Amino acid sequence: MFTVATLALLVALALAVVRAIRGPSVFDWLLAGNVIGTLAILLLAVVGFLTGRPVFLEVGLTYGVLNLIAFLAVLKFFR
Repeated sequence: MFTVATLALLVALALAVVRAIRGPSVFDWLLAGNVIGTLAILLLAVVGFLTGRPVFLEVGLTYGVLNLIAFLAVLKFFR
């Protein structure tokens, strides 16, 4: 079941990368970047659960905080 979730996350990640490449505006790129970050955190959590290593959750939380700070900084720059 978790392998199916991993495959679904990888498909969603690929679609987000395609959206980031084909996005016509800066805001599409920002949204796609935020989605890629969120999917990467979810993928880290699932892989950490599958391998039985809870350290992946800590890495995911750290990455989530950095993703939020970077997203807010870029939004402030374009405002």
